[in-house]
Amino acid sequence: MERGAAAAAAAAAAAAALSCTFRSPSPSPSPVPQWRPLLGFRSRSRVRGPRADAGAPRLLLPPGRRFSYCSQSKLLGMDKGQNRCSLATFSSFRQTGISMNNEDVLKDKLLIDCGEDQDCVIDGIVALGKFDALHIGHRELATHASKAGTPFLLSFVGMAEVLGWEYRPPIVAQCDRKRVLSSWAPYCRNVVPIEYQVEFSKVRYLTPRQFVERLSRDLKIRGVVAGENYRFGYKASGDAAELVKLCEEFGLSAFIVRSIMDTARSHNGVSTSVNSSDKGQVSSSRVRHALAMGDMEYVSELLGRKHRLVLTVKENHLQERKKIVLPKSCMLNMPPADGLYENCDLVSGVHLGLCRVIINSETIDIVMKDGNSLSPNTIQEDQQLGIEFG
Repeated sequence: MERGAAAAAAAAAAAAALSCTFRSPSPSPSPVPQWRPLLGFRSRSRVRGPRADAGAPRLLLPPGRRFSYCSQSKLLGMDKGQNRCSLATFSSFRQTGISMNNEDVLKDKLLIDCGEDQDCVIDGIVALGKFDALHIGHRELATHASKAGTPFLLSFVGMAEVLGWEYRPPIVAQCDRKRVLSSWAPYCRNVVPIEYQVEFSKVRYLTPRQFVERLSRDLKIRGVVAGENYRFGYKASGDAAELVKLCEEFGLSAFIVRSIMDTARSHNGVSTSVNSSDKGQVSSSRVRHALAMGDMEYVSELLGRKHRLVLTVKENHLQERKKIVLPKSCMLNMPPADGLYENCDLVSGVHLGLCRVIINSETIDIVMKDGNSLSPNTIQEDQQLGIEFG
């Protein structure tokens, strides 16, 4: 496995370690991305404060989809027969009867770790999604948010618990997310996107209209960015077209971005589809399947970086002169499939050295290429280690 490019713009040290029960997903094959340009449509509407969308992405209407509220005109650079929507603008102040049905929901603070005033994303452009993998498709959303204003990620957490899904380890360890987002700065006009989380239980029963109303009224954002397959509102009843329409009503800009497609690679002759909702786009499901196959070159292509497995050193670890053995229970995120991995990097705040990694059913064995890399005091209990797979 080849070493990928080093991640840009390192961030602050990791937060406290999470508890880490691990269940491995069922292995399944997967395919390699053929990158495609963005698509979508943009609403144009009033914004708070000075506009920052000079040079913002001009997003196009999805092929085969037209909406009654569009006036159509030819768009340069599009295939023949495709059209652009120029959406009429009107103020949300002209709307009447738009209110929350559940008064208890009104009292809930939408953002986690944002304080009582909830002023963390004021006048920003918020990318919407479940950013569990922070893959190149997610990075694309942040990139276009940065072209229109200050970029933020709004992630929804706790969906598995609320909906009764089986637990799956995260692809990116929670304590490693800021580092990954920092590596996106070169794509986002040298600005590091900031992520805020929304507890899914607080928005689960909101209609699409109520959800957009809360974004506008409570968070006072300037606009949103979402993928073309984005669904929102109770029982996922709202789609990208409705998001644009509602943003127009509430005076927000809306940018809908074409999915980055993954159609070029057939893994072991298996179809590119990985689940019933898969339409061939780069997705977290594809990352999970690639990890389950141990195809780290493919994982790196989907993520746009090396995959980092984060481990918390436990008291029952074994350290020799050039070898560390850790139990699998110390993992904070999803590992690749069991097997031998060459040309890995061991990091812990700083680069500790090149290594080979052996993952089996019970342990993770890290063997340093340089026998002098590990001094007796290099690895301490409760320390976090990161393995980056080449």
